[in-house]
Amino acid sequence: MTRTTRTTRRAALTAACALPLTLALSTGTAQAKTPYVKPFMGWSSWSVESSSRDGYGTHWLNEGNIKNAADALSSKLSSAGYRNLNIDAGWNFDYDWNFHTDANGIPNADKDRFPSGMQSLSDYVHGKDLKLGLYGAAGLEKEVYDKNAPILGTDCHAQDIAVKPLTPTNKWGGSWKIDYSNPCAQEYIDSIVARYASWGIDFIKIDGVTKDNVADIKAWSTAIDHSGRSMWLSASAWPVDLEAGDGLRPYANGVRVDTDIECYCETTSTWTSSVDDRFADLPKWLDKLSAPGYLADLDSMPINNNSGSGLQDGINDTERQTVMTFWSMASSPLYVGGDIYFLDDKAKAILTNPEVIAVDQAAVLPRQIRSGDTQVWTKKAGGATYLAVYNLGSTATDITVDLKDLGIKHPQHLRDVVARKDLGTAKGSWTATAVPAHGSRLIKLS
Repeated sequence: MTRTTRTTRRAALTAACALPLTLALSTGTAQAKTPYVKPFMGWSSWSVESSSRDGYGTHWLNEGNIKNAADALSSKLSSAGYRNLNIDAGWNFDYDWNFHTDANGIPNADKDRFPSGMQSLSDYVHGKDLKLGLYGAAGLEKEVYDKNAPILGTDCHAQDIAVKPLTPTNKWGGSWKIDYSNPCAQEYIDSIVARYASWGIDFIKIDGVTKDNVADIKAWSTAIDHSGRSMWLSASAWPVDLEAGDGLRPYANGVRVDTDIECYCETTSTWTSSVDDRFADLPKWLDKLSAPGYLADLDSMPINNNSGSGLQDGINDTERQTVMTFWSMASSPLYVGGDIYFLDDKAKAILTNPEVIAVDQAAVLPRQIRSGDTQVWTKKAGGATYLAVYNLGSTATDITVDLKDLGIKHPQHLRDVVARKDLGTAKGSWTATAVPAHGSRLIKLS
């Protein structure tokens, strides 16, 4: 039961979701599934929740703001492929940041934040032809353990599935380690995912993942298979332990390979906190990402708003384009951070460039040719070779690339993918002239 077997026929899904929860758990079957082949695209709430700017922070997360985000995502970006609306931490926390679940230990939407409930919100989001995602953490939540919640469809309780002696787990030690040798442990994760499937959830992010939590991601992957619903499973942390990469490969669709993009300040991010970290950290992961459908997640993109009211990106337009180029070369999931209600025209133009999106959606990993301040990356996709150069320095510079380093011996037709214009031909080498500080070029060679 792996992440590559997660799509199901709509008829089978409809039937499965109509079953009583206990029956759905007991059958545990999944029909005619196919693998994910492309990174997801969309928006995530965490950049807004992390900001210290007035009007934002964790109190921002509520039904009205999420519906506004759905309206904006649908009208501004969905036609370009951005369809995932992913709600991050807080949806089942009260405004004092107390976690809660129902009587069976299954996370439920906070009634003050989401008075209509998650089913109603899911219907609203899906009515916009979007997908809905939810957040969770690795391990057994201590609130569930403390109330010894009965596990649905079993004779077990939450305290039966915790490792003894109690062992803290996940990146911040916020949960108890689960004993998956007890079959009731899988039944518990199954009960959560079955509830999510009944709501129509399409994406699950499990946070705080360390090497110690590979078994948790396996259990969530298995539960998705049992649910019969297609869901993207993201293993997240800041970052996930590199040592967990091989173990997660059979189960996760995406793995967070870097720290949070957010600066936890009055903007979404800044170049040094922490956009520029990706250029050093992604290369460490490339040999771990060797299975189809197992993709590096570079976190959300601070490409949203530099001109209007509301939360600002904290990086300039040149840097915003470099983010889009680097994420797309990496075939990372493309999801916007920030208050999408205020999406500006420049951000929309960067995010919706079809030729750049195609580079991302090829789902092909890149190769780093040159590190340092003038980086050179390449990858082959769709019968073409793509070349990206990045100037990480503080002043404009020329960047020359020897085409034989890309495995190319013959003259090549060049196309600037960002500008969407042809540049003529090159033989032997090519120079990107006057690349600005923190700037980039993305070239298609054919």
